[in-house]
Amino acid sequence: MSTVNVAIDGPAGAGKSSVAKAASAQLGYIYVDTGALYRAIALFVTENNISDGDIAENLPRADVSLRFIDGVQRVFLGERDVSDLIRTPEISMAASRTSSIQAVRDYLFETQRKIARENNVIMDGRDIGTVVLPDADVKIYLTASAEERANRRFRELAGKQDCPTYEEILKDIIERDYNDMNRSTSPLKQAEDAVLFDTTGMTLEQSSSRICELIREKLMGDDK
Repeated sequence: MSTVNVAIDGPAGAGKSSVAKAASAQLGYIYVDTGALYRAIALFVTENNISDGDIAENLPRADVSLRFIDGVQRVFLGERDVSDLIRTPEISMAASRTSSIQAVRDYLFETQRKIARENNVIMDGRDIGTVVLPDADVKIYLTASAEERANRRFRELAGKQDCPTYEEILKDIIERDYNDMNRSTSPLKQAEDAVLFDTTGMTLEQSSSRICELIREKLMGDDK
């Protein structure tokens, strides 16, 4: 029996992870946050002070893996759970840079594809529908305005120590969008056969319910 693969792409802060995670729980699929893999590489590079030119030769030492513990994805460097360490703004920007390096993408592609071959998955990232899983059963390009994404991130960080201002967050999002969309290797873009889904003004519950509807509609259509 073949597996079902759902690819969700879109810009930083669009809510891909939250929506995909909620939809996976509703549908009984495994949620795969591929961005976490790139963040783990960025953490490895940052902690070891590795220059961009030396990243390729050092990748085998990274030993990045995803483990599903009680149905929840956790990210490991070797035997160290780094799931929380990879969520800082510093690592986010570093991941945007390191993910543009072809050697990094090649290193992580097979990990992602192996999970998809063996499980029903909802996988989110920047190039899942265009490069990683070009034959995915369902492709969705999930987005929201830069202002909406900045507001969400600001609310998420509000009250935490050293919380950046809304203006700083918006600036980072616009910068990351530009970097992701204009990199030479696997740039962020909507696949030709992907459904565009703009979550601006929608709650998480509304977005995840609509994603489930889109997935079911597409799969039913393919069965006809």
